[in-house]
Amino acid sequence: MNVRKKLAIALIVAIAVSLLFLFRDELKPVPTLKDFSGAAELHPVVEEKKNKLVQQANDQGISIVITEGFRSKEEQDKLYAKGRTEEGNIVTYSKGGQSYHNYGLAIDFAIRLKDGRVVWGMEYDGNHNNQSDWMEVVDIATGLEFEWGGDWQGFKDYPHLQMSPENIKDHTR
Repeated sequence: MNVRKKLAIALIVAIAVSLLFLFRDELKPVPTLKDFSGAAELHPVVEEKKNKLVQQANDQGISIVITEGFRSKEEQDKLYAKGRTEEGNIVTYSKGGQSYHNYGLAIDFAIRLKDGRVVWGMEYDGNHNNQSDWMEVVDIATGLEFEWGGDWQGFKDYPHLQMSPENIKDHTR
């Protein structure tokens, strides 16, 4: 093999190695819910962003309370039974293992009034800026990479915020 061919091969190999190095993060497999199946609490990234959400809402004069975080599959099945095999209204369409709560990737929130009561009113404007406090919280949450259940095509779950596995891919393993 002549010198020109050897140099061309060496150059191609160097470029390929450089490209692999540059794009190594993009080449990693995107995590799935299965990667979070051993969760017993909120994922650390979700916990951190939940805390940022509470603080940033507070900075805007909005007090929120996190009404739900991690939920076991058994707890999820009990919620699923409501309005079906148990008394009450249907509160979820997800069985155990189907909710992001079961993987530590979801939270639910409500607005806390100055007198301590908790409300789920989407029109409430407690900070008096002519904007719905609820939607201000949703805007903060989506800026923190949460997905909002109110954006879902089917069943709307307005208190629900979840973080897709691909949004926390750099924090797994």
